[in-house]
Amino acid sequence: MPELDTAIEAARKAGELIRAKADVAKRVDIKSSAHDLVTEVDKKSEALVREVILSHHPDHAILGEEGVAAGVEASKRALAEYREQESLWVVDPIDGTTNFVHGFPFFCVSIAFAQRQEVTVGVIYDPIRDDLFTAEKGKGAYLNGERITVSEERTLSESLLATGFPTDARGVRQVNTAAILKLAPQVRNVRAAGSAALHLACIAAGRLTGFWELELNAWDLAAGALLIEEAGGQVTDTVGRPYDLGVRHILATNGHVHHDVLRLLEEVGSTGFE
Repeated sequence: MPELDTAIEAARKAGELIRAKADVAKRVDIKSSAHDLVTEVDKKSEALVREVILSHHPDHAILGEEGVAAGVEASKRALAEYREQESLWVVDPIDGTTNFVHGFPFFCVSIAFAQRQEVTVGVIYDPIRDDLFTAEKGKGAYLNGERITVSEERTLSESLLATGFPTDARGVRQVNTAAILKLAPQVRNVRAAGSAALHLACIAAGRLTGFWELELNAWDLAAGALLIEEAGGQVTDTVGRPYDLGVRHILATNGHVHHDVLRLLEEVGSTGFE
């Protein structure tokens, strides 16, 4: 599929830039809050990804994080404007910018392609580990060319879950923390490494059992959601509805523990829905 080749080319080129700047990129701007950062490398990475995509597909639309104003409402408006495009690329040039700024090596490039609102290509590239995760709709998920599948854990007690801390200051962090307190005693452990896209890729590769987080965006989730589905896992919103580009409150698992996590999120009121 030509879109897969384009996504791989763009992700690798952006990854080269990110890797070269990883030890020196400390100049940051504040976006919606002190927890929501953007660097010049984010902007240059997105510009590079756009250049590669448009060189191969000049008539395609691109929804990139750095082209959207800060804040939840701006993100929702941007998606509403773009999502009905016939051919749409959804790009996060660095997912895990705070990690990048601090030199914590857990960040990635995330690129998805959607045809008539259905995600058909997903690529996540970890430039530090040189791990390239790829998926095409109906063709499976791969890590560096090798087929991957989700993990086999069937109970919460043997599960390794991950979550994140939303960047906004509207109380969503506290809501998500309640879920951590509810789930942590019932699972093997919980991780929060700071990149939603890379957490999702880890589920597809069997490294994590599941991930949930509130108030994310299409560019955080689109590529990783396809990877998990193609690796045999399950992706919904936090009340169990099927994933689509508009989902902001996400639950992704190997499928075996999905219902149990949904039930506990509901019990503690941590779905993100009123």
